[in-house]
Amino acid sequence: MTMTLNAAWRSASRRIDRLDARLLVEQVATCTHADLIAHSTRTLSADQLCRFEALVGRRASGEPLAYLLGSAEFYGREFVVTPAVLIPRPETELLVDLAIERLRSLPNARILDLGTGSGVLAVTLARLCPGALVTAVDLSPAALAVASGNAVGHAVEVSFLAGHWYTPLGESRFDLIVANPPYVAHADPHLQGDGLPYEPRIALTDGVVGGDGLACLREIIRGAVTHLRPAGWLLVEHGYNQAAAVRQLLGQQRFVEIGSWCDLAGIERVSGGRLD
Repeated sequence: MTMTLNAAWRSASRRIDRLDARLLVEQVATCTHADLIAHSTRTLSADQLCRFEALVGRRASGEPLAYLLGSAEFYGREFVVTPAVLIPRPETELLVDLAIERLRSLPNARILDLGTGSGVLAVTLARLCPGALVTAVDLSPAALAVASGNAVGHAVEVSFLAGHWYTPLGESRFDLIVANPPYVAHADPHLQGDGLPYEPRIALTDGVVGGDGLACLREIIRGAVTHLRPAGWLLVEHGYNQAAAVRQLLGQQRFVEIGSWCDLAGIERVSGGRLD
């Protein structure tokens, strides 16, 4: 059995979002959107149709589109993603914006990305700050493999280290530390929807039963004091209702110029401070 590209697109659009259906057609047929429009009567082979229908079924079941396509966009660049890593979100781009502002006067800055996942923060900062020395840490070997591949794909050098937060760093100090750690509380109902059951739980929640989701943030903020250079900055992403708590944690350490910044939805999404 075969089917034209247009017919496959129309058929899938009855089960899933029309844009998702189009992207899956293009993925299976290895064609662009322009090809799809110009050659809509081109047929999918039986094997391609079988793969397409399987992908549509997985998307209809709630599996994130990024995992089906094998990539996601972040800060205008395409990154490989697999189920071993969290799918990058647009709100995390705020971390890049804030980091760049603080690195303008530091052309040879030392940057640390904690819990790098797919490496989007480390790789993007390495691209935007070509003189910087970027180090990225993650506990997951599978995530580090994805991140390393993304660094190669974007032609940047990043030092990737395996371990728990600051453990593999010794006495190294940095001008800037960024982190998008697990911050969703263990029992938060949001973990059951929006494709999150397919993403690595270790990247979403600290797993502390009855906790507030701040365990990783507490550890990162405490450890930053001994791993930042004088006047170095720490910037962390957190949950929609955690900004005040994170500012308090920063205030309990040697941080000044403490603040929180809103994402495009007007939600306080990133907090940070400068080491005094």
